[in-house]
Amino acid sequence: MKQFQVPIDLIMSKMADHTTQARDRASKASDVLLSNLETDIALTPYEVIYQEDRVKLKHYKAKKKIAYKTPLLVVYALINRETMLDLQPGRSVVERFLENGIDLYMIDWGYPTRKDRFLDFDDHINGYMDNIVDFIRKKNDVPKINLMGICMGGAFSVIYSALHPEKIRNLVTTVTPTNFDTNKGLLHLWMKYLDIDSVVDTYGNISADVMNFGFLLLNPARLMIDKYVGFMENMDNKEFVENFIRMEKWIFDSPDLPGEVFRQFAKECYQGNKLIQNKLEVGGRLVDLKKITMPLLNIYGKFDHLVPPEACNQLVKKVGSTDTEDICLNTGHIGIYVSSKCQEAFAPKIASWLRQRDVDSEQKDSKPEQKDSKPEQKDSKPEQKNLKTEQKNIANKNNKSKKQAAVNPNKKK
Repeated sequence: MKQFQVPIDLIMSKMADHTTQARDRASKASDVLLSNLETDIALTPYEVIYQEDRVKLKHYKAKKKIAYKTPLLVVYALINRETMLDLQPGRSVVERFLENGIDLYMIDWGYPTRKDRFLDFDDHINGYMDNIVDFIRKKNDVPKINLMGICMGGAFSVIYSALHPEKIRNLVTTVTPTNFDTNKGLLHLWMKYLDIDSVVDTYGNISADVMNFGFLLLNPARLMIDKYVGFMENMDNKEFVENFIRMEKWIFDSPDLPGEVFRQFAKECYQGNKLIQNKLEVGGRLVDLKKITMPLLNIYGKFDHLVPPEACNQLVKKVGSTDTEDICLNTGHIGIYVSSKCQEAFAPKIASWLRQRDVDSEQKDSKPEQKDSKPEQKDSKPEQKNLKTEQKNIANKNNKSKKQAAVNPNKKK
């Protein structure tokens, strides 16, 4: 019987090769890490054209002639920052929109302080958002704008469109939670059993550090171990290192969350699931999704661990619009905006979808103007008729009173 022999020479040879590769990689990594790295984010030029308290409105400078009649307002979540959409050159949703000729605006929610802890849904949606929408409408002299919401900002956009449908031409929602009656995703399970009142009453605003730590715990193996192992394996690649640092900058540039917004979002939505059931009240008004009659494009990620598909895919069935589209991409919560594959499917799809409805809106807007001129001419006759009838009634009334006075001259007036 032949005895198995361990190929010691082969093993030692492989170890020597790996040692040489590790030494070369470490030397290269040292050069990369000590070089001038380009890690700035949000480099696309913009101008702050409106500000109210901590909230700013960014208007991005067009790269080409504006090709859309209707401007687009993007509403990001109050968690993390809107710079995600312009993270790096070449993989920027903002760049793609501008290249397509969209007149682009974006809300920067700023950094809430202790004085903002009592601001709730009503203050942000019927206050800041509504003022910004009116500002854009007035600036562009248009009756309606296009609205795009992301994550919590998408929920805000859905609520706004239901409360102010006369101001929104088209609605785009991306990774937007609207149905919270699901056990898919650890976040939904945590929020259902969290003592919200105790947290908000104790801390006021929810700390960004606490939220970031909570998000890391949702998937610790990937977000706290695998990610940094991947960095060690690729730290000799300058492009990889630059992109990694950009992402880390964005992740840890997180604002605190206003306490009352967190209370309302957690209790009314995560625990009560009132939004999708048309039971949510904001500013004393019921949010009825049937009032969302404008075209709706709803996009979400198949592998999203924060906002799973089950939390997103019910919206198109609940709105009053007959022009709806549901798209599920093979990506996660952040990959939908930064993945190179999704870049080809995400921003161009939104741009073409809006373009088609921009053309349709021009045709629709031109027809009512021709129809409206006729009713004005017709309305003048009824006014004359009503005036003559009223004069006749007054005259008859006077004659009747004279006759009665003649019959009963002693009757007190």
